[in-house]
Amino acid sequence: MSPNTFYERKGPFWLKELIKNDNSKIKVFDIKTLDNASSADLTFFDSPKYKLNAENTKARVCLTTEKLKKHLPANCHKIIVKNVLFELAKIAKKFYPSADIDFPDKNLKKPSITKYKGVKFGNNVLIGNKVKIGKKCYIGSNSIIESGTIIGNNCVIGSNVTLKCTEIKNNVVIQDGCKIGLKGFGFIPIPGNNLKFPHIGRVIIMDNVEMGASCTIDRGSVDNTIIGQNTYLDNQVHIAHNVKLGKNCMIAGQVGFAGSSTIGNNVSIGGQAGVSGHLKIGNNVKIGGGSGVIKDIEDNSVVMGYPAIPFKDFIKNWKK
Repeated sequence: MSPNTFYERKGPFWLKELIKNDNSKIKVFDIKTLDNASSADLTFFDSPKYKLNAENTKARVCLTTEKLKKHLPANCHKIIVKNVLFELAKIAKKFYPSADIDFPDKNLKKPSITKYKGVKFGNNVLIGNKVKIGKKCYIGSNSIIESGTIIGNNCVIGSNVTLKCTEIKNNVVIQDGCKIGLKGFGFIPIPGNNLKFPHIGRVIIMDNVEMGASCTIDRGSVDNTIIGQNTYLDNQVHIAHNVKLGKNCMIAGQVGFAGSSTIGNNVSIGGQAGVSGHLKIGNNVKIGGGSGVIKDIEDNSVVMGYPAIPFKDFIKNWKK
């Protein structure tokens, strides 16, 4: 994957500039998730679901709670706070001051035919700075491709599509009206003045993905949102920030995924189903239409209902 160039990053910062009353002589260069952080980064740990990632993190500094700190490596400097995400949002705002509101791209222009040879554009297409578009691509009318976006070869981008903070691989089809890479639904509730959480991740769309009309794919907050190879989305699917959708998945219309859930390979989901946040859905899972998934699902399971239960149990209950 290419380096993230969508946001201006400030810093590095001494830790005492980020955390009140911390006088340790540590310099922090960026914010990363537990599994992606290096010894130069600050990370966060706010749920026992990520215990294994915490035990193996390489982060130099971690925001966490008194209860969870025992799972972090001894050489990791622990910042104990009451509300991890609240403190993280304030620090993220210092590193990335322009990532909490999606202002329109001020650098949009008509595409240069000489620059994008072999690309066919519809009417009224606008393109930002440093956009890369591969060979034999089609861009539909009234679409907006914001600065830094990368599109591979043999891609079809429909009309009225918006691409922001997005990297698209090869042979991808995105139908009309899709909105990809915009800021997700992330804020810290505060009476009278909610704190917006900066979204500094991307959307990564792998090879041979097809996306139906009017899908919305949020970019990651700290991590990336990823759509796996050869996955097909029907119309009006919503994928929230940090979701990882595996290979060869088939997702029917109006399915919604809440943030930070991980979906395995070869997963099929019927229309209007919903998947809650921070869940793990295994490989080869089938989820019936209209279901509500509120807990992890093991490999090779077939579930249905709200809350989603094994299909055989659902049928037994229905017959009653």
